[in-house]
Amino acid sequence: MADKTQERMDAIIEIDKGKENLGMVSLHQTRELLMDAGAVLLDVRPPAKVNGENAQEAGIANAYYVPYTEFAGYLDELPAEHSNPIVVACVKGWFANRVMGYLEMMGYENVYVLDTNIEELIEVHHAHADK
Repeated sequence: MADKTQERMDAIIEIDKGKENLGMVSLHQTRELLMDAGAVLLDVRPPAKVNGENAQEAGIANAYYVPYTEFAGYLDELPAEHSNPIVVACVKGWFANRVMGYLEMMGYENVYVLDTNIEELIEVHHAHADK
C-alpha cells in the first residue's frame, strides 16, 4: 500500500509542477476558469469564517458551499468528470490547499486554489452582476 501511495503522490506532484504557480490562481484567472472553462468553485470556509454570504449564496455560477469541516459529506457535489477544472477557495488558502490535496488524491487533475480571500471574488462577482 505504501508503494501505491508514494506513486500517487509523485504523480500528483508532477501534475502540480506543470501548473503555473503550482496551481495557485489569481482572482482574474479564477474568473476565467469559471466563465470560460466551466470550472466548479468550492467555497470551503468553515461556517465561523463566512462573513456575509458564501459563494453559492452570492449566485456565482457553478459555486458550491462545501465547509471544510464537512467536506466528506459533500462528495456527491463534486463533478463526475475528474478532468473538469475545480477552484477551491477560502480566506487564507489553508483549508483550500487541504481540500486541493484531497481532491487530487481522489483523482481530480485540474484543481486550483484561489490565491486571495474568497470575499474579494464575491465582491467582484457582485460588481459585474450589477452591471
